[in-house]
Amino acid sequence: MILQVLSFIALYLGAVVFMEGFAWVTHRYVMHGWGWIWHRSHHEPRTGHFELNDLFAVVFAAPAIVGIYLGVHGTPWMLPVGLGITTYGAIYFLFHDGLVHRRFPMPKARSAYWKRLIQAHRFHHAVHTKDGAVSFGFLLAPDVRKLKARLTAQGVAADET
Repeated sequence: MILQVLSFIALYLGAVVFMEGFAWVTHRYVMHGWGWIWHRSHHEPRTGHFELNDLFAVVFAAPAIVGIYLGVHGTPWMLPVGLGITTYGAIYFLFHDGLVHRRFPMPKARSAYWKRLIQAHRFHHAVHTKDGAVSFGFLLAPDVRKLKARLTAQGVAADET
């Protein structure tokens, strides 16, 4: 019993951690690659509540839904994986759409960690094209001074707000 609980926790946390790497690769090579058709809308001013880029959330929800379904219907180890993916999605939603882009009311970020992530993501949005963007992660961010230096070297003004 204790081994099952520890396995569940390990799979759950492993899925959450894995998703940050998966999100970085997907953001860098899909969203800023062939998926730019959808993602471009996120680098432009939004007109309305939704943007084409929001379709990525629907696509990324599918593995979580499948994992939870399979976990409940005969493949128990898939349940913590599906829940880990869902947890990452919820954290992403609150951080990215709430704290960074203010798509809904959220308290202001007060910790140095969250402020660094928000600044790194703002530097990511300083580039309005498919190429040349910096900082593709969501819960881990490079040092903002290094990001600013990279943008400056590219001739992009990096907003400090």
